Amino acid sequence: MVNNNNEVLATGRRKCAVARVKMTPGTGNVTVNGKNWEEYFTTEAMRGFIGQPFAVSSTANKFDIFARLDGGGMAGQAGALRHGIARALVAFDESYRAVLKSNGMMTRDSRVKERKKSGQPGARKRFQFSKR
Repeated sequence: MVNNNNEVLATGRRKCAVARVKMTPGTGNVTVNGKNWEEYFTTEAMRGFIGQPFAVSSTANKFDIFARLDGGGMAGQAGALRHGIARALVAFDESYRAVLKSNGMMTRDSRVKERKKSGQPGARKRFQFSKR
């Protein structure tokens, strides 16, 4: 959704995490929950994962991102932010869609934690079987 002042709103999801992304043309500042993204995401792997949509579409340092993340853990939030940034780029310019889709950034990763079943210690693990 593009507003009248070149502001794009998008939503990304992964596991239980939701990222609400506001993207504006700018210098490449990324703010997550009021903090700089390097403070919020401490590992280099997560930072690289989040920067993939910009690297693939050659839009590094062209947009400012303001994101609000809720739910899940750090890996889920990083995935949600990546999905939200990719959706925002496509909303801004439809020509980015092909390259982002071919790199798998437009599809929501639907894998979630499997629920624990009753009579078992976990989702798949079983109590030890004793015949006698």
